Amino acid sequence: MDIDLKAIEEVIEVAKRLDDKGLVNAFEGNISIKRGGKIYITPTGKSKATLTPEKICVMDSEGKQIAGIFEPTSELKMHTAVYKMRDDISGIVHAHPPFMTAYAMAGIPIESKCHAEMIWDHKTIEIVPYGRPGSDEIYAGVKPILDKGRDIMLLSNHGVLSVGTDVFAALNKLESVENAAKILTIAKFVGDGKYADLPNEEVQILMSL
Repeated sequence: MDIDLKAIEEVIEVAKRLDDKGLVNAFEGNISIKRGGKIYITPTGKSKATLTPEKICVMDSEGKQIAGIFEPTSELKMHTAVYKMRDDISGIVHAHPPFMTAYAMAGIPIESKCHAEMIWDHKTIEIVPYGRPGSDEIYAGVKPILDKGRDIMLLSNHGVLSVGTDVFAALNKLESVENAAKILTIAKFVGDGKYADLPNEEVQILMSL
């Protein structure tokens, strides 16, 4: 059986980093890698902090599980569908980081005119319309955002989806936007609801980069 052990190790590494940083809990979030025609993905309902190689699910090109002692995450359908939406996607992280998920619960896109790095790196973090977790509807609105070249988005009333050319790129984007969302939330309270926005000309330049 042609199993990529390095892909399994990478899934575990990302899962533990998410857990260490409080971006997932024992029951929420999932990570996958697409490599060599197979999908390596976290199991359902298992703590991300205690994953071991035999717990990582491996799905073949026909969607059949060929390795892993547990069933794959209920979001397998979302991961499988998203990999088909853009050829450059090889890693996916779905998580419920507190600040970004709060925006998703409130139905508010993450955008800023005051945070230069946020504007430069991520522009606007858009919201995918609500779909029940584990259903086809949860990813129905993902492709239009991916088609804009965006790699991270909010899942309405649910969490965050981040993609990358590898799973570490997806994770790095998620960590970056979660930090920006945290800063913006704190700044709103510090500034009594107001931000010191950059000049419009500067915002437009940063948006174009």
